[in-house]
Amino acid sequence: MRGIIIAVLIGLVSFGLSSWIFTFQHSLLIALIAFLVTLWTNEALPLGAVSLLPIILFPVFGILDVNEVTPNYSKSIIFLFLGGFLLAIALEKINLHKYFSAKLLSFFPKTPRGIIYALSITSAMLSGILSNTTVTLMLMPIAFFLSENIKLKVRFLLATAYGASIGGIITPIGTAPNLILLGFLEGHNLPILAFGEWMFMMIPVVATMLLIIPWILAFGVVHESVTHMKHDIPPLNREQRRLYWILGILAFILIANTFLKEIVGFALDEKLLLLGFGLLMFVPRIGFLEWKDTRSLPYEIIFLFGAGFSIATAFSNTGLAAEIANKLEFISSIPLFWMFLIVAFVVTFSTEVTSNTALASIAIPIFYEFAKVMPQNEGTLLLMVATIAASFAFMLPIATPPNAIVMSCRVIHIKQMATIGVKLNLIGITVLSVIAYTIWRVIL
Repeated sequence: MRGIIIAVLIGLVSFGLSSWIFTFQHSLLIALIAFLVTLWTNEALPLGAVSLLPIILFPVFGILDVNEVTPNYSKSIIFLFLGGFLLAIALEKINLHKYFSAKLLSFFPKTPRGIIYALSITSAMLSGILSNTTVTLMLMPIAFFLSENIKLKVRFLLATAYGASIGGIITPIGTAPNLILLGFLEGHNLPILAFGEWMFMMIPVVATMLLIIPWILAFGVVHESVTHMKHDIPPLNREQRRLYWILGILAFILIANTFLKEIVGFALDEKLLLLGFGLLMFVPRIGFLEWKDTRSLPYEIIFLFGAGFSIATAFSNTGLAAEIANKLEFISSIPLFWMFLIVAFVVTFSTEVTSNTALASIAIPIFYEFAKVMPQNEGTLLLMVATIAASFAFMLPIATPPNAIVMSCRVIHIKQMATIGVKLNLIGITVLSVIAYTIWRVIL
């Protein structure tokens, strides 16, 4: 009960402070978000219960109608998660994750720091060509079963999620905010970076983050025992070989689908692919699951996605996003480096309470108002900083799909993620701003 009272008090304080700047309705929305974030952080209520509260709170306080809130809990991205998690359950059920774990360990030092680097780098590289959501879903069972040590489990899972978020920026197709930016630039007849140009600009950011973030994650666990880790590569039985080939076919289709979209502009929907392969796990003689196996599905994470989309909808429909743009007008008059730093800070910490995809859709039009009065290359850089910062949110599970997915293992407490994540947020903001100012300006 103490945690709930604290959340209410924080909500009231947020309302009082916001009332000096925003309208009554906007202040109410800010207060409700502060209330929800506090409950997510202090875990006074179960994660799933807190995530369902927008369905009640937003209509009651006149933020959104109930029919505007509830569709957010059935967005198509949720079924991408569902299909991927069914594959993850099958992987675990027949112990194929043990094979992949041993394979992964065979290429990297068998120390906590070595494995954290292994998971981060593997996740990042795959996320450059595949959805970071998909990559996290595939690597999560491996990270989870690499050790019986809870401290190490937490760091391995975080390394997987954070690596996916970092790697998603390396290509234009790696994560949704990148595509939102390119679509926005095209719609406003602005120059668009070629595929190779984008990668060339992102390599310094990704390389720097992959050097620093795993090193930070290894603090506090570097001396933990690794004696429980499995080192021998077990032979595959018939069932495991079948699922191995199914996953291989899926990976091939996803990679081919990515290049198909790039070359001819047409591709299959990844959500349909993942859900289809997930449901294939129930087909006799092909799959491995029975319906009772779905009892381990993390429904609370599905509700969490819905809450994030609901908050984004509220920001747009109430006009709070436009109002924030007006309040941030001072940004256009400050030196370029500090502009990058402030924009990255605002976007990174804003995306902690909503999906990075939704926030990018809100933030890019807001900061375009500033970009219009700047030299074209500087304006484009400002929009790129805002876009990349949307992927650098490491504090809360609602911020990015990879964060939410690793939370579904139920071994990471939100307080743990928030404590580590706030440091990584600040590192990401600094790295992004410095590289944008010193390297990107020369390249673009």
